[in-house]
Amino acid sequence: MTAGNAPASSSGSQAYGEAWYWDNRYAHDSSIFDWYQKYPSLAPLIRLYVPRRQPILIVGCGNSAFSEGMVDDGYDEVVNIDISTVVIEAMRMKYLNCPQLKYMVMDVRDMSAFGTRSFAAVIDKGTLDSLLCGHNSHHNAAKMLEEVWRVLKDKGVYILITYGSPAYRLTILKDQNWTIKLHVIDKLQSGNNNSSDSEMSNQEVTSPIPLDANGGGAFPETAAAAVGVNSDVHYIYVCIKDDSGKEKNEEEA
Repeated sequence: MTAGNAPASSSGSQAYGEAWYWDNRYAHDSSIFDWYQKYPSLAPLIRLYVPRRQPILIVGCGNSAFSEGMVDDGYDEVVNIDISTVVIEAMRMKYLNCPQLKYMVMDVRDMSAFGTRSFAAVIDKGTLDSLLCGHNSHHNAAKMLEEVWRVLKDKGVYILITYGSPAYRLTILKDQNWTIKLHVIDKLQSGNNNSSDSEMSNQEVTSPIPLDANGGGAFPETAAAAVGVNSDVHYIYVCIKDDSGKEKNEEEA
């Protein structure tokens, strides 16, 4: 579901959850685009949280080169899904000779083709954001996150790269029993322009910003500017699955 700049019209944004919208988009514009960040800028964080020898899922892959970057970095199996048949067929042909990359047409709200606990990590660059811009946004977002939770192994990670600040995204994520770590990254590290004056160091990218005991709200003063409504950064939520709390509640019930 990843594509170029979002359309300005409200009618277009409302169709973000529809296959026809993305089929039409990719049929008319096949240029490669990575929403938010390219692989090199996120590589230090991916290496920190994502194991190389277990299956990884990228949702709303579009025609991004992100998964190719992961394979070049030593990842064994990267499964890519998108709701658009047009873009998946194009990517299958492009990477026909790369067995580490798999491409499947699939709606992230219904990933029943995958078994429970199939992946060690799920990576999302813009797909949840897209659903939140469309019709029935909160219902669709909830369905997506339920499916992400289901396909993740216990202690697996859902890595959400988004423009959404903690005040908005943490309320959506709290419905699942995640342990959440927050990182921020300068938008200039996306590689979509040539400026590097404001780029954060690898150490800054991989250092989580403390959340309070309730998952948000209280931040050190040094981090306040980064985690507020800051148009110069992307927020990265590393959501670690913990089944123990749910299992305990079921036993008590």
